[in-house]
Amino acid sequence: MRALVLDPNPVLREDYPEPFPSAGESLIRVRMAGICGTDLELTRGYMTYRGIPGHEFVGEVVEGTGSSLIGKRIVGEINSGCGHCNLCQADFGRHCPNRTVLGILGRNGAFAEYLTLPESNLVELPDSIPDELGVFVEPMAAAYEIFEQVHLGRNEKILILGDGRLGALVGLVLWAEAYDPVIGGHHAEKLDLLAALSLKTELEQHLKPGFHTVVDCTGHSNGLRRAMELVRPRGRIILKSTAAVSADLNLAPIVINEVSVIGSRCGRFAPAVEALASGKVDPRPLISAMYPLADALTAFKAASDPQNLKVLLKMD
Repeated sequence: MRALVLDPNPVLREDYPEPFPSAGESLIRVRMAGICGTDLELTRGYMTYRGIPGHEFVGEVVEGTGSSLIGKRIVGEINSGCGHCNLCQADFGRHCPNRTVLGILGRNGAFAEYLTLPESNLVELPDSIPDELGVFVEPMAAAYEIFEQVHLGRNEKILILGDGRLGALVGLVLWAEAYDPVIGGHHAEKLDLLAALSLKTELEQHLKPGFHTVVDCTGHSNGLRRAMELVRPRGRIILKSTAAVSADLNLAPIVINEVSVIGSRCGRFAPAVEALASGKVDPRPLISAMYPLADALTAFKAASDPQNLKVLLKMD
């Protein structure tokens, strides 16, 4: 099959072996996939990953033992736990020490014609969600995970640090849930686009300290440092960034100012599917470009351009 492979640099392969589903897994024909910041970090050495990246996708189930989803359009939870450890038994399979993660850890991902996932990971897409919306389910679920972790007060000053893909999605989700965040970033054109979607924006260098909550979506190792400068005493920082480069950081201000720091990663798909199906959130204005899989290397280059937001791959 055709696939984009990290080995360690991205290479487009025409002869990559088609995957074979293990017991309890389904074979999925990928229809569309999105390139995110984590995919770009993988090319820079994050997780020392080798294989097929990609974890935001819409697919169609073509094979699965006893599966009721054959022929259905689906999206897939990206973490596959062992099912036996204490964390899996406590419904924390996303943190299973033996887990695989689609296109990130121990499992080939979605930048290919086919992939496999456990049937228990699959979520059927309603007809009201087209493929170009369905690829946003996984990152939108990560945005909705914030509500699972913290209670945001209606009168809080909330800053989303970073005007890229994830920052924009977090902003759209918070706005849809009746919050009024500020998105701070370095790129005037992207901030103008987000402002046209009714979001408050500010050039990062003009931001002033005093936010109750700062959500770091910069994707850079210095994001936490900047968040520490902008959060108020006894405020909170929610870390959404993953970066291949480590950072030297003085943590004393976190103690002195009694700041809470919360790591935030994947989320449940149900809130994202509901928001997309109802039209509460429509992220299609964030799509900057769409490429066929044959042009995956060009697509990665476009996704690396800080002026672009979401770049999609259409497999057929």
